[in-house]
Amino acid sequence: MRYLVILLSLLFWHHQAHCQTTDSVYNLQQCIDIAIKNNLTVKQSELEMERNRVYWQQQRATLLPTLNGSINHGISTGRSLDPFTNSYLNQQINSADYNANANLVLFNGMAVQNSIRRTALAYQAGKMDFEQAKNDITLNVITIYLQVINNTDLLTQANSQLEVSKQQLQRLQVMNANGAVKPSDYYDVKGQLATDQLTVINAKNSLELSKLNLLQLMNVLYTRSISVERLSADQLSSTKFNATADDVYNSAIQSLPLVKAATYRRQSAEKQVKVTKGVLFPTLSLYSGLSTRYSSAARRSVFIDSTEVNTGAFIKTPAGNQNVYQYNQNFGSEKVGYYNQFKNNYNTQVGVSIEIPILNAFLNRSRVSIAKIDLSEARYVEENTRIQLKQNVEQAYINMSSAYSRYQILTEQVDAFKESFRTAEIRFNAGVLNSVDYIVAKNNLDRANNNLINARYDYYIRTKILNYYEGKLSF
Repeated sequence: MRYLVILLSLLFWHHQAHCQTTDSVYNLQQCIDIAIKNNLTVKQSELEMERNRVYWQQQRATLLPTLNGSINHGISTGRSLDPFTNSYLNQQINSADYNANANLVLFNGMAVQNSIRRTALAYQAGKMDFEQAKNDITLNVITIYLQVINNTDLLTQANSQLEVSKQQLQRLQVMNANGAVKPSDYYDVKGQLATDQLTVINAKNSLELSKLNLLQLMNVLYTRSISVERLSADQLSSTKFNATADDVYNSAIQSLPLVKAATYRRQSAEKQVKVTKGVLFPTLSLYSGLSTRYSSAARRSVFIDSTEVNTGAFIKTPAGNQNVYQYNQNFGSEKVGYYNQFKNNYNTQVGVSIEIPILNAFLNRSRVSIAKIDLSEARYVEENTRIQLKQNVEQAYINMSSAYSRYQILTEQVDAFKESFRTAEIRFNAGVLNSVDYIVAKNNLDRANNNLINARYDYYIRTKILNYYEGKLSF
């Protein structure tokens, strides 16, 4: 049982360690997904898109008729107006009014229809802004992710340089103890070892800073234990970029969300001009309503009975004077019930109204002028977006071309310095080359290797920037 418990504990510990290790390794797709999910700029852009969608749905709802109702209950004391008879009474009156009204705009210069189109275009612009925000964060993640890999390679290269210096120093240390080498050669290599150690420290610091930048972009807490997966040879291609700058620009005009958003906003501004012009036209509406009321002071006459009453007049008859009688009807009053008042006071109305704008301090005219100014501004923004895009594409293309040429030259340089260092190391070990020339050859190769690593990732990033403009951002 004791051995079983120990075995289970070891298995659990191994599982936990494996999970922690797995959780600490990010691939590029995970970094992009986490950054898009957590980035506040992307979230704000999504909220703005959602806000524009609500505006659009609300504007579509204006095509429906409006229907409103009201219920008023009140108590009045003292001298007040009876809502049932419109006469003044000096008593407490409980009253109630019920109203319902409907209205439907039949025509208002197409202002409602154009407003629906305007908000629909604004919603499309918001969607493009959201896509642009996601593309921007994706490009930033790819760039910094590659910086992490680049710094990882530089650290590996620095450790290799350090290992070469260690091995050379160990050999010279034995020879120096036996007096088989000049002391200056020994101390030159020892100084080079310290230089390589500083290079390793700097490379580690650069790697941690790039990891910190990546996690901050992902909005994730920093931890030194995280690492990133390397890209495969197919993903990290160094083949020449074949498209021209004009090809990239033409693709960007058609696919880049930033350009589409500017176009949608210009079209939305055009619809806003039509909306403001529509307000100058008369508004034709169909309306209807119904209402009823109740008053506690409402009373009605009620027949009680009839009585025979001597009028005081008489008529002469052969038998003498005869009194004249008449029948009087006796009435009383009673309160009118709530339901009866609700039914008897019910009334309806229906009609057509037209509202003609004549003079309102030229407010509508000013709104038309402002809308035209906004349209001109939207056109300038759209044109400036295209111009700025053209400039950015040309600059990015030049940077890519320079990076590719630099990568090709550095590849040849590394091959040359590898052979140079190989022969220098053989000669130095044979004692026919001094330490200064050996260190120069080593530094030349180390510097060329570092430059080649930087050039390779720099070229790949430059191609990704052009892919971003083409709307083909992938990895």
